[in-house]
Amino acid sequence: MRNVLTLILAGGKGSRLEPLTRDRAKPAVPFGGAYRIIDFALSNCLNSELRKILVLTQYKALSLDRHINLGWRFLCRELGEFVDILPPEQRISEHWYRGTADAVYQNIYSIEHVSAEHILVLAGDHIYKMDYSEMVQDHIRADADATVACLPVTREAGREFGVMGVDDQRRVVRFEEKPDSPFPLPGDPEHCLASMGVYVFKTKFLFDQLCRDATLTESSHDFGRDVIPSIIHTHQVRAFLFQDKNTGHGLYWRDVGTLDAYYEANMDLVSVDPELNLYDQSWPIRNYHPPTPPPKFVFAQRDARRPRLGEALDSIVCPGTIVSGGQVTGSILGPSVRVNSWAHVEDSILFEGVNVGRDAGVRRAIIDKGVHIPEGMQVGFDPEQDRARGFTVTDSGITIIGKHHAIAGAAGAA
Repeated sequence: MRNVLTLILAGGKGSRLEPLTRDRAKPAVPFGGAYRIIDFALSNCLNSELRKILVLTQYKALSLDRHINLGWRFLCRELGEFVDILPPEQRISEHWYRGTADAVYQNIYSIEHVSAEHILVLAGDHIYKMDYSEMVQDHIRADADATVACLPVTREAGREFGVMGVDDQRRVVRFEEKPDSPFPLPGDPEHCLASMGVYVFKTKFLFDQLCRDATLTESSHDFGRDVIPSIIHTHQVRAFLFQDKNTGHGLYWRDVGTLDAYYEANMDLVSVDPELNLYDQSWPIRNYHPPTPPPKFVFAQRDARRPRLGEALDSIVCPGTIVSGGQVTGSILGPSVRVNSWAHVEDSILFEGVNVGRDAGVRRAIIDKGVHIPEGMQVGFDPEQDRARGFTVTDSGITIIGKHHAIAGAAGAA
């Protein structure tokens, strides 16, 4: 894997995740309490023995840059190992990145300085476990010009992906980006084969295609819309069927591109047997661990007149968090959260530093960093009331409070 360079595309706006992406890039959004979304792609690289990594950033990249600098600067550059951040330089064009292919094209000068025979291109905003080395080895054995990772999805879901057709040798013979009516898998009319946005290219071949695409005025300069469809009939483009590292099947892969999808993927983690196993030591997901103390649960007084429980059930609780006489069920509490006496948090995601005041209730909500829920306030119980307070409410009824949102009457811990 030493002749492979990995490019992680981490420059998207993530507008469908607002307000969570109001102040940060989508790959920097916290996930599962202790992680950022990009930690999954980076950990997959490390576990796959891929140690030459460039992260291409663009919008609202400050927190993403900070996270990578704090948690991913341990590789040894003297051994040719690195995780480097590439901000937009406009070295080739005065435009922002106009598509995924253009993002790579605008960084050709920097990429050329890394000695690599093959280039792996990833999105930095998906949740999954994958051994990329298996895909790279398959690509090399077949002497393919390009290889595209894929997995079966329902035809309805396929409208949001690039849909592929392959022959019995796994050569890609058809590719349509986000079709209105995805063509089905042979013998399976309910499913289609979707691209994961994970590609392996021969380096010189990729450069040639990017330079060609850059000259086309009608192109949107995107891998899925333009580059891949343009090469499937003239070059060796193969499909690689994704296999989950825990299940051995192509099952767990999540595009958390909407608030509801993000909420559901997080809630998967608090189930008894989640599909995504964060506790698998053979495939660890790395993250940044700030110097915080262990979580603490206090004031578990079961007084019949007014019990204070101080407990968390079916939940993930991160370091630095104190459940002080409150009750938490089916939730994810990020670092340094405080749940105060007689407060109740249910089926919710609380980011770092959230403080839930006495007697407050939080249900089916996502609360971003640094928010103080005032004493007695109820969040997630009345969608119209939540909207009137300036909170975001999704179609499925999930309430979201943005980062450092100032709520009238917010008080400190009690």
